[in-house]
Amino acid sequence: MSYTQIVKEQTLNENIDKVWEFMSSPKNLEEITPNEMSFNITSSNKDEKMYEGMIITYKVTPLLNIPLSWMTEITHVKEKKFFVDEQRLGPYKMWHHQHIFEKCEQGVKMKDIITYIPPFNIIGRIANTLFIEKKVNDIFDYRKKNSRRTI
Repeated sequence: MSYTQIVKEQTLNENIDKVWEFMSSPKNLEEITPNEMSFNITSSNKDEKMYEGMIITYKVTPLLNIPLSWMTEITHVKEKKFFVDEQRLGPYKMWHHQHIFEKCEQGVKMKDIITYIPPFNIIGRIANTLFIEKKVNDIFDYRKKNSRRTI
């Protein structure tokens, strides 16, 4: 089974409390997602504090202006250390995203480990090579740039 794993790291010159408060709040996803994706949280719990088992639903337009529904579950949370979201319904065959936070001299080192399998077997693997992997990288590069400005 072929999967893709993307790892992104950045250091934020902020304290862990501020970074955790921002990054672990579902409503802030809208602020760090590219506008062209028309990202919109549709579940009523976006203002709640994140917890294990939390289900969050979205509408997103990742490619070709085609709106998609996406449902993720927060499967693991260790406050101010990490949380994991996994797709339950959505565009990928499998999506697993680890958000890891570590205090360091410069503030907080933030690491995203995104592991996914595109849909549609061989067609998905071809699409991943042609544009999906680039799009996922672009999204997380945008988040890196925007997180520094927003937090």
